[in-house]
Amino acid sequence: MDTELLKTFLEVTKTRHFGRAADNLYLTQSAVSFRIRQLESQLGNPLFSRQRGNVHLTAAGERLQPYAEAILQTWGRAKQDVALTDSLNTQLTIGASPLFWEFDGISAWINRIYATVPGLALRLESVKREGMAKRLFDKSIDLFITSEPPKIENLHVQKVRDYQLQLVTNQPHCNVHSVRDMPLIYLDWGTRFSVEHSRIPELQRTPVLHSYSCKMALDYILSNGGVGYFPSPVVASSTALGELYVVEDAPIMEQSLYVVWREDNDKEALINAIIDVPFKNVIESI
Repeated sequence: MDTELLKTFLEVTKTRHFGRAADNLYLTQSAVSFRIRQLESQLGNPLFSRQRGNVHLTAAGERLQPYAEAILQTWGRAKQDVALTDSLNTQLTIGASPLFWEFDGISAWINRIYATVPGLALRLESVKREGMAKRLFDKSIDLFITSEPPKIENLHVQKVRDYQLQLVTNQPHCNVHSVRDMPLIYLDWGTRFSVEHSRIPELQRTPVLHSYSCKMALDYILSNGGVGYFPSPVVASSTALGELYVVEDAPIMEQSLYVVWREDNDKEALINAIIDVPFKNVIESI
């Protein structure tokens, strides 16, 4: 199958518009339409319902989408593996949600890995939390970083760090009761956090910002005000400067960070070498 057809399919899926997809792919709209017709012909099913101003996936298109994403990810990884050289002779793919890639200091850990493991080429991918185990078992990633390791057999799970989430606001001397009418910023830290968050009645409202980006959420609260849970070291400098304040009687949520990989991964020796690189100073600044 021509991977360019799958790229075009995913771009139309994302934009829901043939013209915008064409612009993003530097193609004509007729070329995009032709590629989609080719793909539909190969699969024997229509992938999009085309109505004026309303392009959306058919049931067949919805079924194809995760396969198309997996095929392109695997193909990209294969091309890089084949192109490895004597100086870059091993590739490893690490997955994490965008929240964890934004942790201050994570780049320092990556740099320590490069300094410790010679000949390494890393792929760092943002992966949805619910898709991590699947990506691990279809071998499109080698290991992932998470706060909620899946309870699945044949997986290695190693805790690498504990951290805390604190409720903060831009107003001083606040308690949980006094922040009940402030704009809520909600960072999606996973199921356990969601359950604990739901037990705080004063925070049960529609968030003005629901995000997977810690940086974006922090910028918002510093610029516009509000209240939300953040890792304590992320807000440490802002609280020291008097830009943010910890809500005095709010629960502190204890969290842990884990690395997860398959027991039967043929790169186990390389994974162990990476796991041995300490996370010290990586999560201390989050």
